[in-house]
Amino acid sequence: MALYEHIFLARQDVSAQQVEDLVNNLTEVLTAGGGKVTKNEYWGLKSLSYRIKKNRKAHYTLLNIDAPSSAVAEMERQMSINEDILRYMTVRVDELEEGPSAMMQKRDERSDRGDRGDRFGGPSGDRRPPRRA
Repeated sequence: MALYEHIFLARQDVSAQQVEDLVNNLTEVLTAGGGKVTKNEYWGLKSLSYRIKKNRKAHYTLLNIDAPSSAVAEMERQMSINEDILRYMTVRVDELEEGPSAMMQKRDERSDRGDRGDRFGGPSGDRRPPRRA
């Protein structure tokens, strides 16, 4: 069977629970076609670079898939019919990534920043913004 990375964007109007239900439905389609989903990552609600079908934000989800091409084609067919899915992309890969994806690693780095210190202060530690002349 072939290995795929699949990303889809769901409308901002749907809840995270509804996105999870979409993932479950897609997983069922793939298992019925003889494949399986090896990893499922929900990246959250993120801003889009440009409007897509009048939406400014979307729920991003990544699926790592091990399935025959016919099962992936059926999944994409059902996604094209679903009005809650704005965009999707499936890429065939030689091997699937182990561990968290780059987006999840980026999120972990942000949480490790800790205290950013004084934002406006110089050596005196003044918390007020600088004056403009």
